[in-house]
Parts: sequence; structure tokens; C-alpha cells
Amino acid sequence: MAARWVKIAAVLLGTACLNGPLKAAELPDGPATVIVGFGPGGLGDIVTRLVANSMAASLGKPFVVQNMPGASGLAAATAATRAKPDGNTMLLVSGQNAASPSLFKEMPYNPSDLSGVSTVGLFNFIFVANKNGEIKDVASMIDFAKKNPEKFNIGTISTGSAQNLAALLFLSKIGLKAQTIPFKSTGELVTALSGGHIQVLVETVPGVIGQVNSGELRGLAVSSNDPLPYLPGVPTFKSLGVDFELTSWNGFMAPAKTPRALVDILNAHVVKALEEPDNKAKLVALGLTPKASTPEELEKLYKEDEARWRQVIADAKIDKQ
Repeated sequence: MAARWVKIAAVLLGTACLNGPLKAAELPDGPATVIVGFGPGGLGDIVTRLVANSMAASLGKPFVVQNMPGASGLAAATAATRAKPDGNTMLLVSGQNAASPSLFKEMPYNPSDLSGVSTVGLFNFIFVANKNGEIKDVASMIDFAKKNPEKFNIGTISTGSAQNLAALLFLSKIGLKAQTIPFKSTGELVTALSGGHIQVLVETVPGVIGQVNSGELRGLAVSSNDPLPYLPGVPTFKSLGVDFELTSWNGFMAPAKTPRALVDILNAHVVKALEEPDNKAKLVALGLTPKASTPEELEKLYKEDEARWRQVIADAKIDKQ
């Protein structure tokens, strides 16, 4: 009976903490650091800063965003695994991290050296064509690819990126053979499409939502299960009878030995940040669906993505770097 009341008291105390002023008493003094494997200004950076600012306010302590771009996120992840597991370090992770073990001969860290905190959001992929080109929709894209296999190619950002792997998965599912051409940035990708150097590009919705909605680019289809309200007029592959549904994600992890009590504190404040109406509106405007999770749900998602991309990379015969 006593044990039962202890559990009830713990639940009530946790609820009270979330409803009232949130304190950082359980976390060590000093600033917390959120490591991001992308440069400033990109989607990952913007999302991280949005959540970090809210966590700083609710926890009453600074949350510093540390950008460590390059090396396909390996440098950032390695730094996180080597940080002190005291609750003051988090790493932004995504499907790119889950694909890394299948892309590199040697990993500078073990993925098991990271443990889940929470997902942050879900986002989908979009296939885009030149607004003045002969590819007008998914049907004409597939028809063009079948009739002109030597001329049809798909542009994405770097080999092994989530976008690149999404393109390879699509080709595999549809049974098409086409060259995928990697670019360093979304800007270069859009320029190549506009100049007719590639026929189609694959990006995350947040990467090109502005150009598609303005009419600068032609959105062919999105990989979501349901139509996206912030991309009016762009159908889903599912609605067109094409078997291609794919959702990517990002989230936060911490060094694996971070005590569960501290992970739970971080999780609670990420959840709170994502529930703030202003944050929700900003994330949706970026083309991302805010979604928090338990630490276990993020780890399960990570492992599922590891297995999926391992198969895609093997089927595409991508050599390990």
C-alpha cells in the first residue's frame, strides 16, 4: 500500500512541476549544450534553436547550440558520445545518423553510446520538377524515365543523405533505373533543376516548401500518407496509386550513461517546448510536424531506420566510404 502511494505522489509531483515553474535543480549548474551536425540556418539548426530557447526559459539555464557540420554528422555524434553524461549535453539526430553504420567502413563512435531523449518532429519528402519542363506530374515522370533512361536523372543533396536514400528507395520500389546526382546544397540542387541539368529533385518538404508554394518549382508528389495542408495542390504518391510512403524524423539523444532521471527531465522539457502554440505554428510553417516521444520510442524508430537504410544501401550497391 505504501509503495502505491509513493508512485502516486511521484506522478503528482511530476505533473505539478510541468504545470508550474520548471526548475533546473536536478541538472548540474552551468549551461547545457545541444550539438548539431549541420551548419547555422538549416532546418536542423532552426528547429534545435527553437526548442533550446524554450528549454532555456523553462529550465532557467542557458542552452547553447553548437554547430559541427560536415563528415555526415559523424563529428557531432562523436563529440556527444564523449561528453560528460550529466544531462547537460544533447545531440540532434535524424535518419542520417541511422544510415551512417551502413555508409562508412569505420565508425568513430558506437551508436549504442547514445540513448534517446525524444523525437522532435516528422517531415516528408517531395519530388519536384522544373515548372517549364515536360514532366508535369508523377505519371509523366515515370513515363519519361522508362522511355529515356539515359536522359533521366534525379538530383539530391549528398550521397547517403536521407534525400539521396529516399530517391534510391523510390527507384527500387517502382522498378526504375536512373542515375542519382549528388549536390552539396539545396541551392545548387534547385539551380541545376531550373537549368535543365537534372529532370527531378528529391528534397525534404521544408527544404523547398517556399519555392513550391510560390510556383517557382513544380511539386509532383509528397511521400506522406495524407495530403499536407501547407502544400495545397500537391498530391501524395498514395493518392496516385504509387507505392511510396516515407516519413523521416529528427530528435534528441544524450550520452548513453546519462542517468534515466536526468533523461526524463530533458524529455519533459522537450515535450513542453513542442506543446507551446507559437513553437507549433513555426514548425508547421517550416513543413515539419511537431511530435514528441518517449526515449524508448525514439530508440525503436532509430533501430528501424538502421535496418531499412541498410537494405536500401545494399540494394543500391553503395560502396562504404
